[in-house]
Amino acid sequence: MTLLSIVVPVYKVQGYLRECLDSILDQSFTDVEVIAVDDCSPDSSGQILAEYAARDPRLRVLSLPVNAGLGGARNAGLDVATGEYVWFLDSDDWLTDGSLRAVANRLRDTTPDVLIVDHARVFWNFHESASALRQAFPTSPGAEVFDVRTRPETLKVLHTAWNKVTRREFLVDLGLRFADGWYEDVSFTFPLLVAAERVTVLDRVCVNYRQRRTGAITRTRSPRHFEMFDHWGHTFDWLDQRGPQVDAVRPQLFALMISHYLMVLGHSGRLPPQLHQQFFARAHADYQRRLPPGGYPVPGGVEGLKRRLLAANRWRTFAALRVVQRARKKAISTVKRIGRPVKRGLRELARTGRRTALLGYYRIQLRLPMDQSMALYAAYWYRGYSCNPAAIHAKAAELAPHVNGVWVVRRDRAASMPAGVPYVVAGTWRYYRALARAKWLINNVNFPDYVRKRPGSVHIQTHHGTPVKVMGLDQQRHPVGAASMNFPHLLRRIDRWDFSVSANHFSTQMWERAYPGDFVSLDTGYPRNDRLALATDADVAAARAALGIGPDERVVLYLPTHREHQPGWQPDFDADALAEVLGPDAWLLIRSHYFHDRQRTGRAPDAPASGRIRDMSSHPVVEDLYLAADVLVTDYSSAMFDYAVLDRPIVIYAPDAEAYAMARGVYFDITAEPPGAVATTFGHLLDVFRTGAVGDDAAVKARTQFRARFCHLDDGHAAERVVRRALLGEQG
Repeated sequence: MTLLSIVVPVYKVQGYLRECLDSILDQSFTDVEVIAVDDCSPDSSGQILAEYAARDPRLRVLSLPVNAGLGGARNAGLDVATGEYVWFLDSDDWLTDGSLRAVANRLRDTTPDVLIVDHARVFWNFHESASALRQAFPTSPGAEVFDVRTRPETLKVLHTAWNKVTRREFLVDLGLRFADGWYEDVSFTFPLLVAAERVTVLDRVCVNYRQRRTGAITRTRSPRHFEMFDHWGHTFDWLDQRGPQVDAVRPQLFALMISHYLMVLGHSGRLPPQLHQQFFARAHADYQRRLPPGGYPVPGGVEGLKRRLLAANRWRTFAALRVVQRARKKAISTVKRIGRPVKRGLRELARTGRRTALLGYYRIQLRLPMDQSMALYAAYWYRGYSCNPAAIHAKAAELAPHVNGVWVVRRDRAASMPAGVPYVVAGTWRYYRALARAKWLINNVNFPDYVRKRPGSVHIQTHHGTPVKVMGLDQQRHPVGAASMNFPHLLRRIDRWDFSVSANHFSTQMWERAYPGDFVSLDTGYPRNDRLALATDADVAAARAALGIGPDERVVLYLPTHREHQPGWQPDFDADALAEVLGPDAWLLIRSHYFHDRQRTGRAPDAPASGRIRDMSSHPVVEDLYLAADVLVTDYSSAMFDYAVLDRPIVIYAPDAEAYAMARGVYFDITAEPPGAVATTFGHLLDVFRTGAVGDDAAVKARTQFRARFCHLDDGHAAERVVRRALLGEQG
């Protein structure tokens, strides 16, 4: 018999599911079965499960015909589990390294009914809480086996299912199931602990309990928080059925119930304000109905006063006490804020002159009527007309001619704007007016921090690549590559987004985790790739002719990305040596990353300015180069995902893959899941071209798999889908 069945209910967790599954399947202890229950998840979670199940037989996917909720999904997983023990793990959490072996050892040593494991709360900013078990067990019980009557403090352990590993036969004999609704853990956990005769604790953090910025029930304001009354009712009804033998735990459970009610009532983000009094009345009714004959341990101070007011049904006094408490906290916060960074005040005082006047003008413009017909476009920190915003702008001119598209451009790039495209120069009065008055703001990066989202405006974040390297909040795990990131400011920028344009489902999954917000994901494909998806032979010929390249000449495009953690980084790349291998009838085009444009001298690293090697770093439209190239050589650049739309050979040249992954962080190993041949040394790269491996059967197979995963949405109509949804408001 398998020792451990891990049941993972899955619903709308595409951004976190991979991390959860990896944390289980990549551990050294392997005597597990994983039952993933797809609870009719509307996102791409089902595709992720299918991908993992195809490569690991320990994962079984159970797809429910209708949405059953968290409790129903757990029950479905339990029904098919075969392990000696069962562990319910939430799919947005993840296990710590070595936890499975530690759990297995404790289970074998003590054969408990229930094993309680420690956990740590991991917040969206990757700050972690201290040990959760310390609150219940200040002194570790070690491997002691006990029940809750001898150790009643066990009931203080967080009442969730995922921090408990349960003997399956005991659970089945008990007949305990998860009930429907929010707070379903309450009516499962407490009966489980009370009934268990053998309980033990593993004083080791095994679960990383993700504290999501958005999407969690605990951060959702809803009347559904009233469902907790049902689950506490189920708990006490179960106690009533057990008879006098459980009376000893009633006072502790009653105290926990009242504390839980008061916690939810006092949390500003859970209950709509108009329901507070009704919730208080329900809590009072439960207080009167469930109060043990001998009373319960009442805390002192303000907490004790709250309970006495609840017992007496004194809502007005209770509400007044809350107002006083909040005023006190606000006063303390104000005092602290006054004493905070003096340099902030000095910085404000220093903002004089023209910039102060411009920002003041911007704030005045924010108070004036919004221009319901203006869309403001920008790309790459105002570098000019390009990328997804340019493709959306062009399509909007066709499908939404009533929308007046205006671009923001740097003064030194104004001359690069296409004829007939209206623009404003960044930093001018016209710029601040457009920024304040436009209804749509469309950018492939973020607008500056001072930009405010006004009611009724629509912010569209188009992004500018499929992520290989980690992005957004995930960069907090790799501080070497995120030295200049201000994450609180990033979150404020994310909160302005209404729509996030996604190139593929993989990107959507990563954006959900890296950029937690309430935006709507538009899984449309990248608008900038429409040109590639619809390209004809004539388009390719035109692109080559414009570059002075003949129709029968071979073209290799080398496009490396930059290294934030290595300023001044130069690749191990000898352009002359590669050109010699390619032969006299081939062109080698080299294009540096756009981040390097200010340092550009017209010559790419190690690239001669003459011969059949050309520096294309200043060429304004990279899609021209894609169309002209027969082969792309790159490392971790998102260029590979765009170029793959053309279904042409791609070579990954990654001599620093391990160091890059460690310092910068990556979402997947591009050398293990490449779009073609892989070279890890320059000599190897030359061999790839010498031997023809660039286009052999293995390379073609890798490219086919890569395209199926990352190019499935690029059908040439991405820009149209974005315009219809985000500018015209069409659904579906």
